[in-house]
Amino acid sequence: MSIFSRFLPKRKPVEIKNNIPKEKENIKKTFGLYCHKHHDTKDDKLCPKCTALLATVMTKMNRCPYGITKPICDRCDRAAICFGAKQAQEFMAIMNGTQKRMFLSHPMMAIKHKLASMGVDYAKFQQEKKISDKVKAKEEAAKKRAKDRKEKK
Repeated sequence: MSIFSRFLPKRKPVEIKNNIPKEKENIKKTFGLYCHKHHDTKDDKLCPKCTALLATVMTKMNRCPYGITKPICDRCDRAAICFGAKQAQEFMAIMNGTQKRMFLSHPMMAIKHKLASMGVDYAKFQQEKKISDKVKAKEEAAKKRAKDRKEKK
């Protein structure tokens, strides 16, 4: 412990935030933009098809097995399992189709969402890298053991 350590800020533990309400708000706004553009609805009302899909998405988000630590739905591995193949495809089409319009109408929300999705992508990359490193280490250890056995004989 150095003399300056008492003057440096102490590390705080990482807080787990409940991002589900923000994500629900983002999805509602995205559905609104998509439905107004593609189905010519007016005011804050959605067409029956979009309303049904939105209700399904909200229900499935409440039942997410990850709880409050859930990743963003469009980056989740379980999206097809949670929503079903057809609904997941429709949901992804709406989310991807409205991306550019979200940057124009809700720029801060879109940027925060994009940063969060990049964080999920980076976490997945790190997880895959860790797993591949473990596999390589096991393979190298097995080769070394085989080589040692040959040398003993």
